[in-house]
Amino acid sequence: MTVAREAIYLPALCLTVTLIGGLRPGGPTVLPPPSLFSLVLAVLLLGVLIQSGALAPRRLLDASRSSLQNLNGVVLLGTVFLAAAQTFSLLTPESGLPRVLFGIYFLVLLVSTWAAASDRIRVLRSLAVTFGAAFILKFIVLDALSEPTAGRLGRVLQLLLEGVTLGAVTQAVQHPASGYLAFFTLVLFLLALALLPARAGGSSSAQGMVVRDY
Repeated sequence: MTVAREAIYLPALCLTVTLIGGLRPGGPTVLPPPSLFSLVLAVLLLGVLIQSGALAPRRLLDASRSSLQNLNGVVLLGTVFLAAAQTFSLLTPESGLPRVLFGIYFLVLLVSTWAAASDRIRVLRSLAVTFGAAFILKFIVLDALSEPTAGRLGRVLQLLLEGVTLGAVTQAVQHPASGYLAFFTLVLFLLALALLPARAGGSSSAQGMVVRDY
């Protein structure tokens, strides 16, 4: 990894994700902080990235590096953590039963991915599918159900879902620009994950397969 990528491009990319992901057009708070549960999910995500080899902390923090280089590594890890927390907060509905279900969805998928000991490519692919599905559910499906001008079919679906789940599944109507900002933020975050300094030789599971082959 080049010095420019480590010191400039990646931190700037993660900070951009943090700032844009916190924007709530038309909301009472322009830049709300990530929720506490989003911070927990961000810690789990870092663990998954390290376990898979998608993130190699020793390439950022090591005794062989200078103090300035190690400081830059700390800054980069901090910005990745903040970007992850803001992304989870962005993709999680604001309240109600959907908020609980999305939290369980993220938690289960992260824990199962960690337990599966997947390699870097599989983890990045899994995260892209996970975040993409959450984006579609929140900004397309829930928005369509929450639209006050929904047609007769939309109102029937609302009544059915609320009866089955024993609670409201609709959300406050979001600003038209929210979905576009969320999509742009998600693309930038996945790009940042792909550019992180990876462990040489892939994941531990992949290394174990090589050893067994010999």
